[in-house]
Amino acid sequence: MQTENLFKFKKVQKINACLFFSTLCLLPVSSFAKTVMILGDSLSAGYGINPQQGWVNLLQQRLNQQFPKQHQVINASVSGETTSGALARLPKLLHTHKPHVVVIELGGNDGLRGQPPQMIQKNLAQLIQMSQKAKANVIVLGMKIPPNYGTTYSKAFENNYKVVSQQYKVKMLPFFMENVAGHKNLMQKDLVHPNATAQKILLDNAYPLIKGAL
Repeated sequence: MQTENLFKFKKVQKINACLFFSTLCLLPVSSFAKTVMILGDSLSAGYGINPQQGWVNLLQQRLNQQFPKQHQVINASVSGETTSGALARLPKLLHTHKPHVVVIELGGNDGLRGQPPQMIQKNLAQLIQMSQKAKANVIVLGMKIPPNYGTTYSKAFENNYKVVSQQYKVKMLPFFMENVAGHKNLMQKDLVHPNATAQKILLDNAYPLIKGAL
């Protein structure tokens, strides 16, 4: 009798397990999706080009190819954005989109306006802290500014990214515009913003860190 009951119990367990895994298979893929939010300036907003050609849109396309229907990209970038402006917008963005990964591509406009490096570093740190508090994995895309701002300022500006990435243990790309800046054939007429041809290079620069974060 005990053997028969044990057999029935195991049979019920097996049926329940099958039902459980069948239910998982029926769940929409979006239930497992991760959201990547790009918090940037004109370099990520697609200034001067068709936004569909921008590296952020290309990122969504590449993720769709490699991980069909698993990840969503939110472009929260605004042309002319500064670290201060992003700080004001970030709480609502985090609440609305609940991103799993936040990519911070900011600081260039602060530097071009000659903002104190200490202020830029403080703002970057707060952006990271806010994102981490929201349980997001953070990536920082480093920037450089033209040499005419002086060696001292340029070094202090560039060092900001290294300092905050080490302090908060986040992945950092030393220079987002690597292999693009300084190449006239990859820049728009203003020699500040990358053209459409450069967008794939920007994506290739950032993609390994983003893929790793997912």
